[in-house]
Amino acid sequence: MKLVTFSPAAGGTPRPGLVLDGGRVVDIPAHAAPVAGVDFSTMLGIIRGGEAARAALDALAAKAPSSVAMADVKLHAPIPRPAKNVFCVGWNYLEHFEEGAKKLQDNRELPQWPVFFSKAPTAVTGPFDTIPFDATISTTLDWEVELGVVIGPGGKNIKAEDAMKHVWGYTVINDVSWRDIQRRHGGQWHKGKSLDGTCPMGPVLVTADSLDHANLRVSCRVNGVTKQESNTKFLYFKVPRLIQDLSMGMTLEAGDVISTGTPEGVGFARNPPEFMKPGDLMETEIEGIGVMRNPIGG
Repeated sequence: MKLVTFSPAAGGTPRPGLVLDGGRVVDIPAHAAPVAGVDFSTMLGIIRGGEAARAALDALAAKAPSSVAMADVKLHAPIPRPAKNVFCVGWNYLEHFEEGAKKLQDNRELPQWPVFFSKAPTAVTGPFDTIPFDATISTTLDWEVELGVVIGPGGKNIKAEDAMKHVWGYTVINDVSWRDIQRRHGGQWHKGKSLDGTCPMGPVLVTADSLDHANLRVSCRVNGVTKQESNTKFLYFKVPRLIQDLSMGMTLEAGDVISTGTPEGVGFARNPPEFMKPGDLMETEIEGIGVMRNPIGG
């Protein structure tokens, strides 16, 4: 099952939609049967609705009510404003770890624990929205394709063997980064990762039962040129381990988003370094989920 958050092309309040075969979208709040305790007006409300909400969506899909073409609506990030920061993972493909260490002349050993940081909720933007670019702040705008994992049932101290029971679905994320800002704050990456509009997410949210997350092709292109190409099977720390470590002593809640790390091919590690500029088009794609196309603004 695929879901989106959309609004009519002419404008209006964003609302969750169910994607049917053929690329048509059903307005969930308008057509889903009411369920006690479930708020169908937002994606977060649906995710928090748990099994009851999912059963209602299954029933809605079977009915195939009136729908609109996806090409005739505006798609937003599936979760336009997460309740908390997006949890991110650094150095989580072996080749990316190696290219970064080489570029930074760092002889660090392979990590035994995931590197976690976060992006502010205000960084989240839509799958076709323009990425802001302000040369007075920075010109080192880099790309990072990543698989996004959305938590369903929350929990604390989740064991790896139980972790997948807590996954609601998957989406595409690009951890757009301003590299000089990322490094100027004493090694704390949060600022350089959290400028407004630097977390495009989408185009859809795919439920966990509809996708084999452990074997998906991931890629990123800039102006049609492939910059990153890999597969989620090469994740160094797999999704169950990430959920286990992140939830140690810290409660994960329904709707929390984890961005699982990027493969090799980022701009700063190239020789010479490459960064995006106004007028460029960044395309981020994950097999089975879809393609985001984000222009770089001026």
